[in-house]
Amino acid sequence: MFDSNFINMDMLKETLDMFMFLAVELTILFLAISYFVGVLQLYIPPTKIQRILSSKGGRGYIVAGFLGAITPFCSCSTIPFLKGLLRAKAGFGTMMVFLFASPLLNPIIIGLFAVTFGLKVTLFYFVMAMGVSVIAGYTLEKLGFEKYVKPEAYIAPESKGCGSGCGGKAKEVSKWRKVWNSTWADFKTVLPYLLGGIAIGSLIYGFMPTEFVASFASEDNPFAIPVAAVIGIPLYIRAEAVIPLSAALAAKGMGLGAVMALIIGSAGASLTEVILLKSIFKNQMIAAFLVVIIAMAIGAGLLYQFIF
Repeated sequence: MFDSNFINMDMLKETLDMFMFLAVELTILFLAISYFVGVLQLYIPPTKIQRILSSKGGRGYIVAGFLGAITPFCSCSTIPFLKGLLRAKAGFGTMMVFLFASPLLNPIIIGLFAVTFGLKVTLFYFVMAMGVSVIAGYTLEKLGFEKYVKPEAYIAPESKGCGSGCGGKAKEVSKWRKVWNSTWADFKTVLPYLLGGIAIGSLIYGFMPTEFVASFASEDNPFAIPVAAVIGIPLYIRAEAVIPLSAALAAKGMGLGAVMALIIGSAGASLTEVILLKSIFKNQMIAAFLVVIIAMAIGAGLLYQFIF
């Protein structure tokens, strides 16, 4: 009885620690990235962004994929950048490529992947994530899924200016203040979604031991890869933790195909991200997003198991 209570208290402490850590980290990330995007929009006109991410000829899709690969964002911190692209009226398909690719191909994951699993496995992961992201973005655009973006997602929150009597320096200060006001208004809009997602994700993180995951996704289980892919989405794992955790699960008996599926499922989407996306997308688009991530995770896991 004592041991059980001790474990429960230990899990509760781990859950609360994770909640506080994620709440602070994601708040700082969201505000910093939103502000950075707002500053970029001051100097990079929407027409230039539209031109860079133009979907004509397929060049924009590849550019969006590599843009995602060089941005060190997790699945949640891509949201403010995505909002900036929406307001800049970038191509829908290329925005979706960025949304899929950014958390999966960020430099932190790729670096840890190479150190933990080797270059061959890392190359396989990169090609799969990039390829599926580009194909999914192109397909969703051609199927007309842009209609499932909420109209308000295209509109920047209004913020107060300084009036017509501002001088040069005052105008400059007002410009930065206007960006901050817009950033803060965005943050207040998504805050309920953010806190709700972090709370649920932290509970799962704190009360789901690695032994439980490994037992349901062992090599003997024919459904190991689909199970790992599905488990990965609600199990919020940061980029720095997903690879070491996956290595630990592999050591406990999880098949390497299932490990690949878990990494893609957890890095490509999270419960927090899905909840945040509700402020941008209608349910049909969110369902399509989850289908792409789960299909990518299962497909990569099966193909990895077949090749390696």
